[in-house]
Amino acid sequence: MRYMPRHASKMESRTVPMSSDRASALARRFGTSRGLVRLLLAHGQTALGAAKIVAPAPETVRRLVFVCQGNICRSAFAEAVARRRGIACCSFGLSTTSGIGAHPPAIEAADRFGVDLRPHRTTRCEDYAPRPGDLLLAMEVRQLHRLAADPRLAALPRSLLGLWATPRRPHLHDPYSLSDAYMRTCLELVDSAVAALESAFPKARA
Repeated sequence: MRYMPRHASKMESRTVPMSSDRASALARRFGTSRGLVRLLLAHGQTALGAAKIVAPAPETVRRLVFVCQGNICRSAFAEAVARRRGIACCSFGLSTTSGIGAHPPAIEAADRFGVDLRPHRTTRCEDYAPRPGDLLLAMEVRQLHRLAADPRLAALPRSLLGLWATPRRPHLHDPYSLSDAYMRTCLELVDSAVAALESAFPKARA
């Protein structure tokens, strides 16, 4: 039988809650460990110019277009917040079907911000109609890459919504199926980004 010091079990009881606390904090702030890794990678990609950002002249932007995967959490909330601020905007998803409602946990979290997502209906990428003056704002670098590879959208200026967030987050991890705490964190970041965008692009008015 392997020898174990008498104090080992006490040490374990002290360290397990610390580990659990760290995991809980990570999940609340970044969604998952993968979310943190992708955030760190996104910082590097934006610093090195590998994110395929195409920045517009601010005075040329007439509409903000929010982009995510399903158009049921992040971009849906961004659109609703922007519209409430009187910003000309729309949103779409890269992997969705048009006409679907917002994710119920996102609706519940949005209520805390005084934002009603119940009327929202998804728009798939193929149903989005580009206009002169559109600025595409994605949540993740890999989404920017997909936009850059789409012949219909490649000529439009594009950036990452989280670059305007406080704190700066070039990767806004998908909150779908994650904790309520992270959903609130994600929406807080989106809300702060939209507020900054209102000042950055004053010509984008509804």
